[in-house]
This record gives sequence, structure tokens and C-alpha cells, in this order.
Amino acid sequence: MRKVLVVAHLYHASPRIPGLAKYLPEFGWEPVVLTTPLGENPETHFGPPNDFKKTTRVVETFGYSSPYGKRHAASGKHGKIFSLLRFFYRYYREITQYPDAEKGWKPFALSAGSRLLRDEKIDAIISSSSPVTSHLIASELKKRHGTPWIADFRDLWTQNHSYPYSFIRKLFETKLELKTMANADAMITVSEEWARKLKTLHQKKVETIYNGFDPEMLNTGKTSLTPNFSVTYTGQIYRKQDPSKFLAVLKELVDQERIPRSMIEVRFYGPHNEQLASCAEKLGLSDIVKQHGVISRQASLEKQRESQILLLLNWEDAQERGVHTGKIFEYLASQRPILATGGFGDDAVSKLLIETDSGIYCSDKNAIKEALVAFYAEYEKKGKVSYKENVSKISKYSYREMARRFAEILKEVAKD
Repeated sequence: MRKVLVVAHLYHASPRIPGLAKYLPEFGWEPVVLTTPLGENPETHFGPPNDFKKTTRVVETFGYSSPYGKRHAASGKHGKIFSLLRFFYRYYREITQYPDAEKGWKPFALSAGSRLLRDEKIDAIISSSSPVTSHLIASELKKRHGTPWIADFRDLWTQNHSYPYSFIRKLFETKLELKTMANADAMITVSEEWARKLKTLHQKKVETIYNGFDPEMLNTGKTSLTPNFSVTYTGQIYRKQDPSKFLAVLKELVDQERIPRSMIEVRFYGPHNEQLASCAEKLGLSDIVKQHGVISRQASLEKQRESQILLLLNWEDAQERGVHTGKIFEYLASQRPILATGGFGDDAVSKLLIETDSGIYCSDKNAIKEALVAFYAEYEKKGKVSYKENVSKISKYSYREMARRFAEILKEVAKD
């Protein structure tokens, strides 16, 4: 079996990289994952599974990162000085965190990576960003040892629509990106839209390999559905996701008694979201819309499987039209009907739901209302919302298929 060195910060790169590492051996590649110290993982949605090191060879190196300041400054607990703190912290990061907060990991990773490449027969390197320091490490390792290198972009670098820094920094960083990627033998990203952007910037062929789900996590139907009409959302709600459209429609249907207040529960599992809480309280839905906090990954899967329908909040950003949310693949594995709201109509999410026959996409309030009324009517008639099993349709979005595609590209670049 051939070996591939995978350079990735697993706290950020999960679940894509653990999923890839799990199934690559089926296609003739043994992964050796080079990462930062994992520490104790409370089995949340962040970081690899706790048993990852039992099934995959992991090399942990020292490093330094400073996520505390960002989280603390972004927490909103500073009252009137919050905006001032955010302003100063942005420029502090612009100067000190170039190209990212994980730059202190680089010398340790280079030392460990070089030792592995000297002492063992490793046929290729894969790096995955963010953080982009992973690519800098892989690029330098290729220069030193000549090992073929594949750069995987889970997030774009300077082309990221949420790029947080000034125009001046972007000019310098774009030059760094071009210089770094010139050394790559192949480039991969997670959507066709991002592949087009990367190809335009780097004038290189860029392959698209979607995120996915673990086929071992497919819902087998053993979990009983909730007796009430449950709508479930799992994970974090990001700044460019808006639950207010859904809540406004829910308010209208409850007030009209088209959905009885006593029969519905909307459940959110993830970090507390003040915008959601405020909106629910303002609409008088606090007894229906409940935030249950962060739970383990396994518990999250169980909550999805038992739910009558799953809520997906699409990106409220036109630049994200060509991008799937990572959550949608986890929802596919749960095999429960998906109600996707928001966004701009004909985009990647809507196409995926149509292709897999996994749910309904609603870009406006009227569509959300029609979908909720239809879902509840079926629930009222049958005692549940039905789901048509479609494993064959969703299998192309599994980690196994993702690993197969990576293995094909590895074979191309690692020719003997």
C-alpha cells in the first residue's frame, strides 16, 4: 500500500480530512496525518472523532495559535466598547497573524514532515486549508524532498468572500498564494464555483471533490420519530444565515392554527444564538423554538434521525450560490426530509435537494409556508412525515466516494 502524508489542522479540517483518511486505504493509500496537538475532544462538531487516532496514524507536533482573542472579542460581552475592541483586534490580526493564526505551527510541522519523508517511503502529500499554513508547509516539503503535492481548498484563500483584511494586505497575500500554489501538482476544492475562481487566479486545472458524509452513519430507520411535529437544526448559525424568514412563517401558521402550537417543536442544537433567541421572543415563539446548546456529534445524529423534518439555513450571500453548506451532507445521511430556507433560488443547495430527492428548497416566505403546510398535513394524516429511502442517489456524496476521487488524483501525480 502506498503512503500519503496529509498536512491538516484537524480542529479546522474535520470532518472532511478524518472522513478522507478513513476510506483512503480502500483505494490503496495509507494516510499519515500531520497535525497540531489534538488534546481532549469533547465529541462536539469540532475536531476529529475520539477514536480517530486508533484507526489512523497521526503525528502531532507543537505549534502556537491564538483563537482566544478572536472568540473573546467576538463574544459581544464588552458592552459599548465592543466595536472599538473589534476595530483594534482586526488590525492586530492583520499585522501579527500573517498569513493566519496558525503560522507558529510551521517550523514544527516542517521538522516532523521532513523526518517522515526522509525515513519512510511516502509517495505524495495532501494539504488542506484552512488554515493556509497547511499549504505553506506542504509547499516547502515538496521543495525540500520533491514529493508530489495536492492542495485541497475547503475554504478559499484570498478569494474568500469573507476575507477580513485590508486591500493592501490582500495584495501581498495574493502574491504569496500565487507563489505557494505554483509549486502544487494538483488543486482540489469543494464546489464548481470555487474551482472556477481558483482556475482563473492560478491558471491551473482545479478538480471539484465535494464534502460528504460517512456511509457508516446512514440512518437505518431504527431510531423512532418524535411523537410531535419536530423541526430540527443542528450546528452553529453563522452570520450570513438568517432564521427570521422561517420563524415569521411559523408565527403566521401558529396564529392561524393551521399548525397547533401544542403539536410543534422547533429544536436548535448548537452554540447559543442571540439573534435567534431575540427573534423567537419578539414573535412570541419562545415556547416552541428552543435552543438546547452544544451536544456531541453522536447525539446530534440521533436528534436528526428522530426529527420529522430537518431545517437547513442557506447562505444569504449571492457569492455563495455555488457552494453547499457542510451540514447538508450530514443531513443526507440522516435520511429525513430537509426544508432549506433562504438564499437566492437556483443554487447548489436547491440542485442537490432535487438531485437526491431529499427535501424542499424555499427561497421566500410563500414557499416556506406551502412546504410547512404540506409537511404538517402529512404528519397529521399519517402520524409522521415520510421519507423515501434513496441511498443510491446520495451515495456519490459519501466519504468513500470522496476518497475514491482523491485516490485517482493521487495516482496521477505520484507516478513512479
